[in-house]
Amino acid sequence: MKGPIRQKTQFSLIYVLIAALVLSVLQSWLLAPQTVEVPMSRFLALVREDKVERVSLTDKEIRGTLRPGALPAAAPRPGDRVRTFLGAEPTVAIFTTTRISGVDDSTLLKELEAHKVEFSGRIENTFWRDLLFGWILPLGIMAGIWMFLMRRIGGGPTQALSFGRSKAKIFDRKELKTSFADVAGVDEARAELVEVVDFLRHPKKYQRLGGRIPKGVLLVGSPGTGKTLLARAVAGEADVPFFFLSGSEFVEMFVGVGAARVRDLFEQAKEKAPCIVFIDELDAIGKTRGGAGGFVGGHDEREQTLNQLLAEMDGFDSSKGVIIMAATNRPEVLDAALLRAGRFDRQVVVDKPDVRGREAILAVHARNVTLAPQVDLHVLAARTPGMAGADLANIINEAALLAARKGKEAVEMADLEEAIDRVIGGLERKSRVLSVKERDIVAHHEIGHALVATSLPHADPVHKVTIIPRGVGALGATYQLPLEDRYLLTRGELEDRIAVLLGGRAAEEVVYGEISTGAHNDLERSTEIARLMVMQYGMSDKLGPMTFGGGQQALFLKGSGFGQEREYGEDTARAIDDETRAIIDRIYGRVRDLMTAKKGILMEAAAELKLNETLEGDRLRALLAGTVTEGAR
Repeated sequence: MKGPIRQKTQFSLIYVLIAALVLSVLQSWLLAPQTVEVPMSRFLALVREDKVERVSLTDKEIRGTLRPGALPAAAPRPGDRVRTFLGAEPTVAIFTTTRISGVDDSTLLKELEAHKVEFSGRIENTFWRDLLFGWILPLGIMAGIWMFLMRRIGGGPTQALSFGRSKAKIFDRKELKTSFADVAGVDEARAELVEVVDFLRHPKKYQRLGGRIPKGVLLVGSPGTGKTLLARAVAGEADVPFFFLSGSEFVEMFVGVGAARVRDLFEQAKEKAPCIVFIDELDAIGKTRGGAGGFVGGHDEREQTLNQLLAEMDGFDSSKGVIIMAATNRPEVLDAALLRAGRFDRQVVVDKPDVRGREAILAVHARNVTLAPQVDLHVLAARTPGMAGADLANIINEAALLAARKGKEAVEMADLEEAIDRVIGGLERKSRVLSVKERDIVAHHEIGHALVATSLPHADPVHKVTIIPRGVGALGATYQLPLEDRYLLTRGELEDRIAVLLGGRAAEEVVYGEISTGAHNDLERSTEIARLMVMQYGMSDKLGPMTFGGGQQALFLKGSGFGQEREYGEDTARAIDDETRAIIDRIYGRVRDLMTAKKGILMEAAAELKLNETLEGDRLRALLAGTVTEGAR
């Protein structure tokens, strides 16, 4: 068995100071001569007995030395304080007596002269004592209270002196390991930024013909698409220092701090040029000023910070090699002065990747993960339409954790499929136990979705159907596998999407003759599509090719647009409602007829789904097509 592990004690000067203090106290206590405190009456008696050798007088006390052999006569009474050295009998004793105010000194001096006592005066020096207790100790206590309060409010002892300093994190060349090899799925944005890297590496190549290096590059796109990653890759490829900070770090509770931090940031950038300054979430300080565009209530501190940023971007010379990069997912709220040429010269859109981009992103994040040979990243990319790079990275990580939890040697396709289900639908709710009737309703509901998707020409193929509860309210799910990313949709395709959403409700009505609350989300989504067809896409025969509604909408954030301004009257609003209802009723009637015609297939597939809880692959396609033989059942 190994001996006990000894902790390493870190040498510190404070330990030496503490040890010296302890030694000095011991020395003063052990080596000090005996001191006896006697009252004034006892002191006068000792003088008259000729036992006092010498004394020194101060304003407050008399300190003297007894003659040799006088100690027994001057033995302290109870309450007197005596100190000796290791218990040895001292030959000389020192006593102290507190003087009585108002006693005539001439009488005392005559008494000392008469008994031949050597006496002298002594001026008591209280400078160090007064300095310690009158100045140093009170100031130390006040400084300690101040430091404690500063730490309690979240700042350090120097926080009050550094409000105007920039909070940018500076990454040196050696700390930047990101390169364009770590970026995938955004080829167009990467190609634009490769040129920025070339600006920083070979500025004279562009300046020889009179060209000017762009001052600023604005990255716009949905959250999680890799805007910050692209900025780090630019700094890593260009091998220059990288300043990183968020737009919210400029503004504080004190007026003028934001503008001071902008000035300090640009001064630091000029000192470290060539370099890249990256401001994340630019919309925190760059919103439209003066309440224009509907932004009422912007305070002066933010506007002062924005004004200083505009002035600094105008004032610095891009030929020095300082490039400002910023990222936002709300470009529609930025001030027009910030987006004009000469400030942010280039706007690079970092959009969500297509199916090939998603496959490339999955490959990048799977480099450090052990994958089983049967893993097909193309299928995973097809199953994740609309997901950004951060979502795909989370899927790979979730799959690795699931495989490790099960003790597997590699991440299998089932783990990745489960990870996608967890990201899309939420965690599996094993504690939510459905009754037999509820399982029966959910099974017919999900098979209804799948049966409609299989029967319609414009619907995406069905990949998997499950009745395992997930997330907050999902009791089951039907997953479709798009064949390709779509950027334009026809009227027929939109109507087929509505039909698939209504398939679950129609299946319940055909089988049970009544409906449940399970179609709540389906009705919400189908109504939204139908209303968009009428109001935005001009697909209503009654209202014609017109759009209705307005207001400013967020380009890259769902549901973040400001309230739509109504630009039509009551009659038009009633016509919009009628047309939306007509579309839903017409499609629902078609779906109900389809469910009635294929009720046998619906019942057979639902029965097997209740038995297995999940259906996918060839077995699911055979059940939906009605080609399962009696023996196979």
